[in-house]
Amino acid sequence: MKHESLSLDFIADEQLAGFRLQRLEVFNWGTFDGRVWALRADGRNALLTGDIGSGKSTLVDAVTTLLVPAHRVAYNKAAGADARERTLRSYVLGHYKSERSEFGGAGRPVALRDHGSYSVILGVFQNAGYDQTVTLAQVFWLKEPHGQPTRLFAVAERALSVAGDFAEFGVDVAALRKRLRGAGVDVHESFPPYGAQFRRLFGIKNDQALELFHQTVSMKSVGNLTDFVRSHMLEPFDVAPRMQALITHFDDLHRAHEAVLKAKRQVELLTPLVADCARHDELLAQTEAWRVCREALRPYFAQHKAELLDKRIGHLDEELKRHESQI
Repeated sequence: MKHESLSLDFIADEQLAGFRLQRLEVFNWGTFDGRVWALRADGRNALLTGDIGSGKSTLVDAVTTLLVPAHRVAYNKAAGADARERTLRSYVLGHYKSERSEFGGAGRPVALRDHGSYSVILGVFQNAGYDQTVTLAQVFWLKEPHGQPTRLFAVAERALSVAGDFAEFGVDVAALRKRLRGAGVDVHESFPPYGAQFRRLFGIKNDQALELFHQTVSMKSVGNLTDFVRSHMLEPFDVAPRMQALITHFDDLHRAHEAVLKAKRQVELLTPLVADCARHDELLAQTEAWRVCREALRPYFAQHKAELLDKRIGHLDEELKRHESQI
């Protein structure tokens, strides 16, 4: 019978296992202005290179914005910039430089766009092993000239694109929302349900993984590895109940250990007693055998005496007859 090996590999290249970035698209995001800009990683490792100010950190921040809640995002960390240098508003408006007025004072940021525009960032992720595709997208616009951007979150279990799914809606966001929902796209108004959905699709059980991603995606150095692991890789927990549980468990183990030692001592003390009992039974059996033998001696000797007496009587009878014949 011919045996054939059965391969259970889903894909030939295991390096592409899991959800990986296939395509990143940005529209009116930072200095990427006026048209759709796309970065195609095709599920493989990507290296961003370029001059200072060419937009490397801008693209990294787009990926971070897709995956990390707004209150945790620190923009432009890859460049080692101050936390206030870039914000979501500066990315939506496209701040690219700062100008001072002719009267002096603090510089004012110069923007590529006004509050009447909108911005879109979109990431297509694919799990080649299971042939699954998930698209995450966010749309930004300003309701007020000096306010913070409003967001629309979208999740789809297929590949979307900015040009094909997030264009030609003018400023009517309600029409875009209706169109997306009609196309089977899940639309959310806030990050928590959006984040919960894509974490479920990606198989991410805890959002601590996204915090670790945010810390490592643009990390330049780690000052203290122990603090880094404790802060970003270990889940926070209340130590007191666990310590109390450990103490209680230790007490239980200590009592169990004492019981084992006690039982061991008892076995050590009882083992010779068992041997003595066996010896006692052996001696009793031997004594009983000897008693039986002793009881059997009296009839034995009586029988032997009777035989001897019978022989003596016989000899006396013969002697009597001899004497009678002589008389």
